[in-house]
Amino acid sequence: MTNILQDLRYGFRQLRQKPGFSLVAILTLALGIGGNTAVFSLVDGILLRPLPYSHPEELVSVTGTYPRGAFSALREQVRTLEVATYTEGYEFNLAGAGEAVRLAGSHVSAEMFSVLGSRPELGRTFLPGEDLPGNDNLVVLSNQLWEQRFGRDPGIVGRSIELEGVNRQVIGVMPAEFRFPSTKTLFWIPLHVDPRENATYWRGDYMPVIGRLRPGFRLQQAAAEIRLFQSRVGALFPWRMPAAWNADIDVVPLKNDMVSDVRARLLMLLAAVALVLLIACANVANLTLSRAASRAKELGIRSALGAERGRLIGQLLTESLLLACLGGGLGLGVAAAGLRLFKAILPAGTPRLAEVHMDWRVLLFSGGLALFTGFIFGIAPALQTSRSAITQSVNSSERGSSTSVSQRLRNSLAVAEVAFAVLLVTAAGLLIRSFWALSHVKTGFQAEHVLTARITPNESFCSDTARCLSFYRSVLEKVQHEPGVNGAALVNTLPLNGRVAKRAVGIEGLSLPAGESSPLLWMNVVTPEYFRVMGISLLSGRWFTDADSSGNPAVAVITESSARKFFPGQNPIGKHVRFSEATEWMTVVGIVANVRAYDLQNDVPSYINGTLYVPQSPRSTHEGGRLPAQMTIALRSSADEAQVGIMLRGIVGSLNAEAPVGEVRTMGEVMSEAVSTPASTATLFVAFAGLAVVLGIVGIYGVLSFLVSKRTREIGIRFALGAQRCDVVWLVMKEGAKFSLTGIALGIAAAFAGSRLLASQLFGVGPSDPITYVGVSVVMLLVTLLASYIPTRRAMRVDPLVALRYE
Repeated sequence: MTNILQDLRYGFRQLRQKPGFSLVAILTLALGIGGNTAVFSLVDGILLRPLPYSHPEELVSVTGTYPRGAFSALREQVRTLEVATYTEGYEFNLAGAGEAVRLAGSHVSAEMFSVLGSRPELGRTFLPGEDLPGNDNLVVLSNQLWEQRFGRDPGIVGRSIELEGVNRQVIGVMPAEFRFPSTKTLFWIPLHVDPRENATYWRGDYMPVIGRLRPGFRLQQAAAEIRLFQSRVGALFPWRMPAAWNADIDVVPLKNDMVSDVRARLLMLLAAVALVLLIACANVANLTLSRAASRAKELGIRSALGAERGRLIGQLLTESLLLACLGGGLGLGVAAAGLRLFKAILPAGTPRLAEVHMDWRVLLFSGGLALFTGFIFGIAPALQTSRSAITQSVNSSERGSSTSVSQRLRNSLAVAEVAFAVLLVTAAGLLIRSFWALSHVKTGFQAEHVLTARITPNESFCSDTARCLSFYRSVLEKVQHEPGVNGAALVNTLPLNGRVAKRAVGIEGLSLPAGESSPLLWMNVVTPEYFRVMGISLLSGRWFTDADSSGNPAVAVITESSARKFFPGQNPIGKHVRFSEATEWMTVVGIVANVRAYDLQNDVPSYINGTLYVPQSPRSTHEGGRLPAQMTIALRSSADEAQVGIMLRGIVGSLNAEAPVGEVRTMGEVMSEAVSTPASTATLFVAFAGLAVVLGIVGIYGVLSFLVSKRTREIGIRFALGAQRCDVVWLVMKEGAKFSLTGIALGIAAAFAGSRLLASQLFGVGPSDPITYVGVSVVMLLVTLLASYIPTRRAMRVDPLVALRYE
């Protein structure tokens, strides 16, 4: 302990004596440790931390999806699991509690809360059987909704609220930390499982299933039982199910399933920021070696007076650990700021993002990382410096050899910094190229000067077809007469807004193999002006007209890709399609350009086979036989969002006071949201790559500055013997170019070997894109040569007379 305390006191004195070195080293380490701590906070909160439910290790997810009828059979037959199911993406109008608003909610089976092991803050949750007809007019509120709309009134339990035109009794309020299946969910209502309603019981939502392992059973047993159930459940359907349905079904831990979409991106970010820390360590190690060279005489005297090598190494490591701890302390501030920035950059829909925070686990990680970092960047300089000190104390003639070894170590560290920086910059370059390609993809529509808003009357409002059509026609007529509006149209699913409307469709002349169901098409219900307002190109035939709004005769428009798929080598105009179970055919009257409706990479999701447009008419119904109640209005206008929102709310409110108007935004904002995930990943990689480049430049600059300072006498002799300035410039720049080219070559090789890991995150560019690799190599070469410029200028200013008196 005496030795340790002595080393600490002496280490503090050394840091105070060299404030410039100490400040640069501490700041460098703070950036590396702080960045790693911030990203670890994300990884810990999203991937590692247990789910906030009772005994989370028992919770599992079934990878297949089932309609209500199949889930009912699953609930009755499975013995290894207690199962529950839920829906996502549903919205309801809340009326009678101030202005009508549109809120996200979830249908859940009665067992949902008991499976998760979650208790309410007020009241109770659903009981077995409360998802059956006659028992299901109930609702459980989220803490957020209870606070925002009901002022945390404890008397809310037992009262009724109106959701989508139905009075439901509030039976409970969940705690603030309960967020399932997503942070958008504000309430939960029973699933409504009714075998008499064939359309919803077997054809309705195909829902995910979660479960809790019953005592004595393991995950493998549950997976085997679910696969056995899957082999039998097809026989329960009123029709033959496709063999591919749930063919790869499995049972996995619930946490793994919830974060599967973000796991790869987070691990990539963790790897990137770890590289930044390695560069920071190499940088500080280089600074430490350069500083140790000036202490060679001091350490040699210590050795000559009897200090053992272990004692010298202990002193030097203590100084390194002091630097690391100071850098780690400052890094906590960097981590807190970085974490706020990361949470702002990452998409709001990132699973478990709201649960991410810095706690004792993160502090423990940061402390351990600081100690590890201090050891990593301190051990090599300590070993080398102590060895040099002992060698020089024994035989001063060995000084040149020791200096040479130390210089080779510094050079190797500089090369490593460049290589790591090249690796990061290459990854960032590939992501930027991918983001650029995604941002400039041909969407099939023109987003400029298009404003959109969702109009959401109750579903029951459109049970009266005439009333529903009259309401929307009145809205369009009033909007089109507003100043500054150059066109207005309606659509049930706006491109890139995350909503999908699908219908099984029969195709004229298409014969299906035995057991294969009719193709699913994305069904867009539109008004005639929709194609013009959205700038969708007509390739063949005609658009809809006002006469088509009567639905007689029934007509349809399909996309170019759908035409090629279902009518290969034929003219689709005049061909016929019809909704499954419908008797009347619709005539195809037009072919329009493909539209990126699902996301910027795909027109439709993989389970949908094409796209169909039908006019808003009495025939454009969902499978339940009801017109789409929620429609999005698209306007060509130069007005701002606030003005459009006020105007639309006034018009809609005058026609239906219980129809909220929301999501008022431009199509440009819709597209920006569609690229938010790749944009956030690319932004963070660019930030890490920029930091790596700066640290790499500092590393090369430090090595060359030390080289020039040690060769001052040699450079003076060269000048005295007639060397030209260009010769000295070449001498120094050659050293910088050697570091650069070696580091770039190693970095490019590592990037090429590891770039396949990025493949799943790229669009429109390959992981071995030659433009990116060549561009990164050229940029890094120029940047590293620029880092050599200042030491070169210093070498050119050496005075021969001063240099000859240097020693």
